[in-house]
Amino acid sequence: MSRKEHWENVFATKQETEVSWYQPSPKTSLDFISKLNIPKDAKIIDVGGGDSYLVDALLERGFSNITLLDISAQAIERIKHRLGVKAKNVTFIVSDILDFNPSSTYDLWHDRASFHFQTEEQQIQKYADIVAKAVGANGHMIIGTFSENGPKKCSGLDITQYSEASMDAVFETNFELLNSITEDHTTPFNTIQNFIFCSFKKK
Repeated sequence: MSRKEHWENVFATKQETEVSWYQPSPKTSLDFISKLNIPKDAKIIDVGGGDSYLVDALLERGFSNITLLDISAQAIERIKHRLGVKAKNVTFIVSDILDFNPSSTYDLWHDRASFHFQTEEQQIQKYADIVAKAVGANGHMIIGTFSENGPKKCSGLDITQYSEASMDAVFETNFELLNSITEDHTTPFNTIQNFIFCSFKKK
């Protein structure tokens, strides 16, 4: 099964509360974004957004230039249905992140629980190259990914765990690390997953 087939199957067969990454409010991501003090018309892309409620929260806060990218067309359709008429205010892209060729630059790149699915060195490097191209001058990046105390698998797939140092090492050529925290995410199944969130600024 290809990576795309895997994720189409996940979103076709599971409800939003039946996946481990579900959270009713993306508080940590919103806190990081708030600290950046970016304008409401900043170009924001949420990578691997899936069933995340970040887009909803950003729209509620008045952000007006939002793109959501996900490998799964099923995920995109689900979030369009949930947003209803608000969906017209969001740009949707169905793509594997490693196939993404941005046609413009973004002020903020956000990724929670997607980056850690890149497990091969060439995949990780390609992700770093894509985000370096996609984020404009003085732009920012926020990534939330499994920490060294987090799970070793997610949705049946291997993942890569990160520390602050190893995350910085991936992106240091083009980004300056601003801040990092670790936090426990409680899944809908009452298990705990430890994440590390890092914010960066484009050099």
